[in-house]
Amino acid sequence: MQFAKKPITLAVAAALGWPGLWHAAAAEEAVSAPVMGEVVVKATRIEDREPFGASRIDAASIAPYRAASSDSARLLDRLPGISLYGAGGVSSLPAIHGLADDRIRIKVDGMDLIASCPNHMNPPLSYLDPTNVGSLQVYAGITPVSVGGDSIAGTIIAETPAPVFAAPGQKVLTTGQIGGFYRSNGNAWGANMAATAATENISLTYTGSSARADNYKAGGNFKTTTATGRIGHTLPLDEVGSTAYESLNQMLSFALKGGNHLVEAKFGFQHIPEQLYPNQRMDMLDNEQKTFNLRYLGQYDWGLFEARAYYEKVDPHFMDFGPDKRYWYGPGAPPAGSGGDNAVNGSPCSPISGTRMVNGAMAGCAAGMPMYTRSSNTGVNVKAEMNVDTRNLLRIGGLYQHYTLNDWWPPSGAMMWPGTFENINDGLRDRAGLFGEWESHLDRQWLTLLGVRYERVTTNAGNVRGYDPTTNGLGMMVNDQKKDAAAFNSQNHERADNNWDLTALARYTPDANSDIEFGVARKVRSPNLYERYTWSTWSMAAVMNNFVGDGNGYFGNINLKPEQAHTVSASFDLHAADRRWEFRATPYYTRVTDYIDAIRCLAGASCTPANRTTTNQFVVLQYANQSAELYGLDVSGHMPLASTGMGDFGLTGSLTYTHGKNLDTGDGLYNIMPLNGKLALTHALGGWKGAVELVAVAAKDDVSEVRNETKTVGYGLTNLRGSYTWKQVRLDLGVDNLFNKFYSLPLGGAYVGQGTTMALNPGSGNPAWGTAVPGMGRSIYAGMNLRF
Repeated sequence: MQFAKKPITLAVAAALGWPGLWHAAAAEEAVSAPVMGEVVVKATRIEDREPFGASRIDAASIAPYRAASSDSARLLDRLPGISLYGAGGVSSLPAIHGLADDRIRIKVDGMDLIASCPNHMNPPLSYLDPTNVGSLQVYAGITPVSVGGDSIAGTIIAETPAPVFAAPGQKVLTTGQIGGFYRSNGNAWGANMAATAATENISLTYTGSSARADNYKAGGNFKTTTATGRIGHTLPLDEVGSTAYESLNQMLSFALKGGNHLVEAKFGFQHIPEQLYPNQRMDMLDNEQKTFNLRYLGQYDWGLFEARAYYEKVDPHFMDFGPDKRYWYGPGAPPAGSGGDNAVNGSPCSPISGTRMVNGAMAGCAAGMPMYTRSSNTGVNVKAEMNVDTRNLLRIGGLYQHYTLNDWWPPSGAMMWPGTFENINDGLRDRAGLFGEWESHLDRQWLTLLGVRYERVTTNAGNVRGYDPTTNGLGMMVNDQKKDAAAFNSQNHERADNNWDLTALARYTPDANSDIEFGVARKVRSPNLYERYTWSTWSMAAVMNNFVGDGNGYFGNINLKPEQAHTVSASFDLHAADRRWEFRATPYYTRVTDYIDAIRCLAGASCTPANRTTTNQFVVLQYANQSAELYGLDVSGHMPLASTGMGDFGLTGSLTYTHGKNLDTGDGLYNIMPLNGKLALTHALGGWKGAVELVAVAAKDDVSEVRNETKTVGYGLTNLRGSYTWKQVRLDLGVDNLFNKFYSLPLGGAYVGQGTTMALNPGSGNPAWGTAVPGMGRSIYAGMNLRF
């Protein structure tokens, strides 16, 4: 739904008054010396006490943003140095200083979750609804080894709310909440609830949430056709195809407390029946995740001990063409790459002499392109923190993770038959790691931390086959399936990496108004299974193996080496003694050896001379180790302006700059967020909190030429947010993109949200190269939460 009339805009602005973005205390420092008596009662995490490099968002800071988005990753968007790769409506991929996705260690309630999808449509944070986020903690750049491992960008720790127990002498505590939201753009709505029953020693909590939305609309027309490849189904020129979604989340939590010991068990279930993707050739049409998470936390005379065991299963994960993308593909000479005159406008194919039926479709006509993924993820983590003396802490710990993956594509007809295409067969990725970390308070002014971590990462995969294992091509189509599979199967697939992380950090506090943190780190990440073991050079298969949303095709490289990142960083923090005002600046530099970038493929069905040289089309690429550097600056701060009878006024803002370059080729790195900043005027009076936020983003001109990445122009947005809290009720109101500004998302990827998406470059039809995914137009939202 669009709102173009000025009276509506003025009415909303008048209703909200001055308010807009409520400032989250994102840069709050962790406490270095824990209060031991509160560990069990408040379920304080060992990681929460790390003194270095962490930005924290607690439940109170998250609350104003829950009604604005159903994507938990977007809660991080206001932190300096954090940007988001566009994806599905609940599945954005966070990036830290230009390094995204698997380059970040993301822990959800202590579990190391992994995206089990060739398009990474189910990343870790997508399994946590914003209404069930209790806290978020981000370690950007230089990460203590106790929270790092198998990552080079940093660590994100997401936690659900801690268990609640009855007060001493209180027999039974019952509490809960129920809430809902509505957003005008995309007709998005959802609901959430939570209920707890607890005694002094036992706590039982249930949480549930649902969210759904239709396609959203941009701030103006951005394409030249309404066609989707399906008869009778068109999209307006300002509607961003394949952005609808539906998500359901449930969790049952049980906690038992005795003295200084806490045991927690959590059972989680998520079902996403539909999540469409504007920057991927496919859509996620079913995803189910089940988790079991058991944790022990104990306080002893010598310190703390924590142990966790978890199991996650994703089955099924199913992808195919959603309602905005062409479903039927037929044989014959392709008119504009559409797949043949027997599938004109996406209608079912006419019978063809000599064809046979495959899964209900004719062998000469493809009924979609079904793709399935199944994974299991089992892990054990242990961690201890020992008080050596009043000035020294020693942290030690280890982990073991066993991850299996199968990715297969059943036959659907035409070029995709008679057998099953095995994308990754019996994939395996095991991690085993140990770390030690020493934190020392040398004196009142100096605090240091030294750490070392070792991990052995073993990967493997079985032999594969294409749709037709006996020939290189199907009919008139030559795609090298037999040749590519034979080349892959002839190699030894097992790889073992021995990875060492090293971290040295120091904090100098000359007085009550300043801190300086600085340090160096070496971080290592092993390739994921899709980077190593996808094998087909056929463009139709390659475009289905893409987790960066650029519209190109990718296939793996079994000989990839782990990425090794060396980072130098410093943070200068000036502040009032009570933190009423604060200014923080963090410059950083990272050099990555064996950085996993992409090259134009040199051998295979799609590796033609044109593919190697074209600058205005989608291409087929292969992963390759190269070298890269990234550097930049994060600036953030807040300050009070005035305290009057009309309330308290203040300013909060941030500025982020990142530059990334491939040192082997001189090319820009992909999806680097251009210079951007936020500035908000905040206002608080009684139960009211609100502000006006201005967002400015520079043009993205420095792009990845090997990927033919699309450039974007700069833009500015105005957002309004406000909330009022009574004793048991909270009301949130807001307007994103108040003036309905049209803009392209710098990290949104290529628009392939409608049309003949199976074809790499479908001529004059959709998807057409050069169209970036637009941002959302004006959206008015409201949310309410009732506690009882």
